[in-house]
Amino acid sequence: MIALPPLALYVHVPWCVRKCPYCDFNSHGVGREQALPEREYLEALLADLDADLPLAAGRELVSLFIGGGTPSLMSASFYRQLLEGVAARLPTARDIEITLEANPGTLERGRFAGYREAGINRLSLGVQSFQDAQLQALGRIHSGRDAEAAVLEAREAGFDNLNLDLMHGLPGQTPELALDDLERALALAPEHLSWYQLTLEPNTEFHSRPPRLPEEEVLWDIQDLGHERLERAGLLRYEISAYAHPQRRSRHNLNYWRFGDYLGIGAGAHGKLSAVDGDAGLAIERRWKARQPEAYLRRARDPRGFIAGHSPIADEELPLEFAMNALRLVEGVSLARWRAATGRPSAVLEARLEHARKKGLLVEDADRLQASPQGLLFLNELLALIGME
Repeated sequence: MIALPPLALYVHVPWCVRKCPYCDFNSHGVGREQALPEREYLEALLADLDADLPLAAGRELVSLFIGGGTPSLMSASFYRQLLEGVAARLPTARDIEITLEANPGTLERGRFAGYREAGINRLSLGVQSFQDAQLQALGRIHSGRDAEAAVLEAREAGFDNLNLDLMHGLPGQTPELALDDLERALALAPEHLSWYQLTLEPNTEFHSRPPRLPEEEVLWDIQDLGHERLERAGLLRYEISAYAHPQRRSRHNLNYWRFGDYLGIGAGAHGKLSAVDGDAGLAIERRWKARQPEAYLRRARDPRGFIAGHSPIADEELPLEFAMNALRLVEGVSLARWRAATGRPSAVLEARLEHARKKGLLVEDADRLQASPQGLLFLNELLALIGME
């Protein structure tokens, strides 16, 4: 019998106080004073989930992630009702991981305690930097002290699973400033750290008006020194940009990278669902919802529903789709798992893998598809070399 992969749920909250100049996510600035349509959005999210329930077929949720935008603009009552609605519709794992993204600049005193009582058990704080000048350059609305205060409040509220998002390669950043950011983050003892390089994405303000970023040699120094410091602190790298204590790796993101399934609800949310396709194996489809918040809310009254589009993943696309995710993981993937997920015999890969190993981009292991430290830095080159793109 063909086994379906684990199932997760992603919920998108599209609003933020102000759009950051580097952000290419589906986020829409509303200022500090504008009231958000909490009741209408909650009703739409649950209706969206109802429409997707046949795709889940009673499968158990292993994780739930609420991203944005800035989800911490919404009240604790909103999340209590949302989580109650999800639990009434889908079975959930007893130890389900429920993550909320939060911005230190949008928190009112005591709100974390309300989130914890609502059932959220993991927080991801968008710190990005502890240097006020860097934060201003990034368009952030919080200070370094705000970030530190948010962590302390989260701990007081009972959160024992905390991720900090931190950027490096920022405008004008030196290795010393980057390491100071890491030291201030480590002083707060997070269980998980997402440490990633600023990139200039299309359709962002930074792409149209690029800031002056550090030279390449400086970026390499920052990466090497930062990686060594994080590992020395006991935060082990398990994905290109993710570090964690061994038992605190993000289950939700691991499900993505291991090519698991996920429902996506909310404005612009994406999902990936598998279904058994007779003897042919699994049929996999990507789906996405109406992107603009106003259009998404209108879809609640539209007989066409919330879906803006859907596309099957063709058999010939599976190797790239799978490898793009699995090779981000430090552990890589066994060739047996690659064969099972893509339906391709490993013999198709062997000559290409040997070439990649000789170039130092793959680990010397005949039974695994696993990027070397160098391969993690040059993942696109590795994918091209083994014929995945």
